[in-house]
Amino acid sequence: MNEAEIKTDKPILLFDGVCNFCNSSVNFIIDNNSKKDILFSSLQSETGQALLKKFGLPLENFSSLVLVEGDKYYTESAAALKVATHLDGIWNKLALFKIIPPFVRDGVYKIIAQNRYKWFGKQDQCRLPSKETKERFLK
Repeated sequence: MNEAEIKTDKPILLFDGVCNFCNSSVNFIIDNNSKKDILFSSLQSETGQALLKKFGLPLENFSSLVLVEGDKYYTESAAALKVATHLDGIWNKLALFKIIPPFVRDGVYKIIAQNRYKWFGKQDQCRLPSKETKERFLK
């Protein structure tokens, strides 16, 4: 698959498919995104790898979520805050944290990213979506 084959008007969230914290975050987003306007793909998947390649991002040793919206992408805290704008209720107010300077936000993000396997564990394989959410996951 190449990036030209990926056609969607919805944002795509790329996540580390073997990271327990990342998988829990995806579950949280699914539960709090009633508009179902975010699609998901693991960084390790064919779609994830094609999008990483398109934007010149590392194809392994993942340390960030990546949110792709059209021809733009966001990483680290910018990706997380963009995702927050799609969440229901009070959760979308997390986007207000964008007033904090990026070097501070990204510093906190990097601490969590560097320790996520140690603190939350790791799986041997990527997450498999349920029947209810299968259409929101790209291969």
